[in-house]
Amino acid sequence: MKHRNFEIVKGYEEKDIHLPKRSTKFAAGYDVEAAEDTLIPVFTPGCKPTLIPTGLKAYCEEDEFFMLVNRSSGPKKGFLMANSIGIIDHDYYGNESNDGHFYFQYFNCSDHDILVKKGDVIGQVIFMKYLTTDDDEAEGIRKGGFGSTDSP
Repeated sequence: MKHRNFEIVKGYEEKDIHLPKRSTKFAAGYDVEAAEDTLIPVFTPGCKPTLIPTGLKAYCEEDEFFMLVNRSSGPKKGFLMANSIGIIDHDYYGNESNDGHFYFQYFNCSDHDILVKKGDVIGQVIFMKYLTTDDDEAEGIRKGGFGSTDSP
């Protein structure tokens, strides 16, 4: 039985994508690399975050999710995650619109553009359990990819 792991998304199979690994025995996070070169421009008011593709999807148990988190070195380099952390639900895996491909969203708070190279470690994934309330009645079904739980 499969519990949790990473896979390469459709369209990235031949692009030498490395599956995330933990650096040390007691590390909580799996280091994730950029799937392609991506330029993150210097932040200006009104700019949108830059999405950095990973070429990855991940599966987990029904009562789990995974978080996308910044590395401790990220802010020193000028990158700040646009949403502080990313929450990826169990049902995002393999969805119709993007096969479950997850991206990191960054703003660049340095004084120069930042070029993220393919293979640079851009963030971490941490798998977590979650709890529900006694009166929870959620029955909705995900029908899309990124940001789809905002849709009616």
